[in-house]
Amino acid sequence: MTDANMPRTARTTRTIRCDYLARVEGEGALYVRIRDGCLQDVKLKIFEPPRFFEALLRGRRHLEAPDITARICGICPVAYQMSACHAIENALGITVGGPLRELRRLLYCGEWIESHVLHVFMLHAPDFLGYESAIHMARDHGDLVQMGLRLKKIGNDIGALLGGREIHPINVRVGGFYRVPERRELQRLVEDLTWACDAAEKAARWVATLPFPDFEQDYEYVALRHPAEYPFNEGRLVSSGALDIAVSEYEQCFVEEHVAHSNALHSAMRGRGAYFVGPLARYSLNFARLTARAQHVARACGLGETCWNPFQSIIVRCIETLYACEEALRIIASYERPERPFVDAPAFPGRGFGCTEAPRGILYHRYQLADDGTITDARIVPPTAQNQKTIENDLRGLVPRYLDLSDSELQWRCEQAIRNYDPCISCATHFLRLDVDRGGAAAVP
Repeated sequence: MTDANMPRTARTTRTIRCDYLARVEGEGALYVRIRDGCLQDVKLKIFEPPRFFEALLRGRRHLEAPDITARICGICPVAYQMSACHAIENALGITVGGPLRELRRLLYCGEWIESHVLHVFMLHAPDFLGYESAIHMARDHGDLVQMGLRLKKIGNDIGALLGGREIHPINVRVGGFYRVPERRELQRLVEDLTWACDAAEKAARWVATLPFPDFEQDYEYVALRHPAEYPFNEGRLVSSGALDIAVSEYEQCFVEEHVAHSNALHSAMRGRGAYFVGPLARYSLNFARLTARAQHVARACGLGETCWNPFQSIIVRCIETLYACEEALRIIASYERPERPFVDAPAFPGRGFGCTEAPRGILYHRYQLADDGTITDARIVPPTAQNQKTIENDLRGLVPRYLDLSDSELQWRCEQAIRNYDPCISCATHFLRLDVDRGGAAAVP
């Protein structure tokens, strides 16, 4: 009899390994060790190789940053472009307003729609219903899966129109866009977006009926907060623990550290530890800035103005999808084509900071520019790296509640908990400091 098949009471040590996490973007693994009925160790191992984008940016022109950083992720390239643009513009002392600012919000709406819907219908809902994949789920819930596919396409259509293509947009630049659409081009989206509002509400009400574990945690949520808008591109960084800082103060309050079991750096708040970014944080810190319809649907789905159960993030993603569809319609209705597609961004020395709300949470960029605009230093902190400590803390709180499950059932529950965060592992492996120990020789940075 193998250890995995032995009665649980007959085993003193249980080791659960998931060598490849399914239905997440990128390559990661899970390790759980239980001894004498007590949890001993949990590791979320991100082994996708580091990609060194920050080093790739050094020596490049400031105008190249949006196009280079867009290649970090195929699911949320707009977030990287927007954070890069805002940071470079901050360094140059320029502001993008009016219709160009609205078009940036519209482009972000498209990204939130396609990313949230992909997660809800294709990656996470199968967990709650016991299906291996969305393909298996479609056999019994074909209409819902088809609805999800159509919703995702509408988000992609916004990206294609404003970004030049659906994946890795090429129309975004520092100062605005290379080309801006005619009003009639945006009007073509209205019929689909009107349908999408109803579909997103239907999706929210459906996922609210899924079976959620009773698992509320005391998190420190961190998100942007804008005085008048649900946050996409701008605002101050705030937290449920009374943090309230300018984006330029980010590195004074947050730190990254390397852990041996992960190629993604772990983020923490200085002196306070793990924190939580993403839809739950945005929702809980900005509920009053949602539309009236989105607030009504959230309450109808059983949510309050804050949500502390990470498994219910699937509902919040649907609420944010509804918001993004409504916001897109608002922007289109008031759109007047600007005279110029961008604000001039001449080379200038400076140091700039940017932070926007990627679908998975805050995405921080910082750039140092030389006199000719060349990037001499860059720092990028993606949301999945910021959440990694919190994900591991969730597993430490979750596993002891389910020790009576078989190894395969416990593994499934742990994977489901990880997918609550919709981790983007390729984004997280953005940089790694390499220390080489050569038997007494000095470490090489």
